[in-house]
Amino acid sequence: MKSLRPAGNKSQDSGIAEMEELPVPQHIKISNITCDSFKICWDMDARVKERITHYFIDLNKKENKNSNKFKHKDVPTKLVAKAVPLPMTVRGHWFLSPRTEYTVAVQTASKQSDGDYAVSEWSEIIEFCTADYSAVHLTQLLEKAEAIAGRMLRFSSFYRNQHKEYFDHVREAQGNKMLPYMKDNSGSHGSPISGKLHGVLFSCNTEFNTGKPPQDSPYGRHRFEVLAEELFHPKTNLYFGDFYCMYTAYHFVILVIAPEGSEGDDFCKQRLPALDLTDNRFLTCTEGEDGRLAFHHAQDVILEIIFTEPVDLAQGQLAEISGHQLMGTSTINAKKDPSCKTCNISVGR
Repeated sequence: MKSLRPAGNKSQDSGIAEMEELPVPQHIKISNITCDSFKICWDMDARVKERITHYFIDLNKKENKNSNKFKHKDVPTKLVAKAVPLPMTVRGHWFLSPRTEYTVAVQTASKQSDGDYAVSEWSEIIEFCTADYSAVHLTQLLEKAEAIAGRMLRFSSFYRNQHKEYFDHVREAQGNKMLPYMKDNSGSHGSPISGKLHGVLFSCNTEFNTGKPPQDSPYGRHRFEVLAEELFHPKTNLYFGDFYCMYTAYHFVILVIAPEGSEGDDFCKQRLPALDLTDNRFLTCTEGEDGRLAFHHAQDVILEIIFTEPVDLAQGQLAEISGHQLMGTSTINAKKDPSCKTCNISVGR
């Protein structure tokens, strides 16, 4: 959290008078930051606290270069709040977005008998960044995803499509292992895994008529395919990561598979809703009477599976697919549709 000198201190609106004796908020502190709220407090001269009837709070996204000047009509970036004991919780006054940098400045004010305000100078400008989605918000996303997941289809393998050059690099420079890499910024803006979780991305969706992986892919014509039990079994944990769409009729669900006790498992335990491996709406691993594992995936969503550990090419098979490379369906750094009622929740995108 940073502080800056305000671009403009004095209020210039008619109906607002300057009074030097009103205290300027000092040493502003922002705390208890979530994806859609924060607490704000500051130091004031105790001798004139009783004269303060209101706070003027100016909040802007950091990229907004306009000077911090109070105007009554500038809603929703400006807030007139009745003076309350500090710290003051700011929630619901603005539609705050997660993972977004904001600036905030404060004036103290005294409402006069004629309805006008006497105000202090603006405080220093403070910068802060809102947080990722909390477990509560992710659970809301999870419930929305469960509502459209559809019936479960059986599958037997995970697969990863890439260009030939990628797999050549894996062999020559990475000891035959596909190494975890940082998750990109595709999906929900508030997802706690974007730009933080490391893993290897796999798919598992199958074609309804064949029960096999599709022959087309947006990521490349070379496919690594590995038996499902190599990555997904009773000694792994499964987590819900995100739910989104890209201005399309179909939706994506991101799941994370992490071996028990791994670094990725520790990361997910602190941030993501855990799913029951044998009983959830997206991806299951169950054991039959014969001791064999059976695997099922949801039919009506496209699953993106992040496996948090390195995967050796020797664990599966590499082959070239016969279909096309569908460039328009890639989700690399894809932005979520903020207007979709199916996959958005009410605390930002």
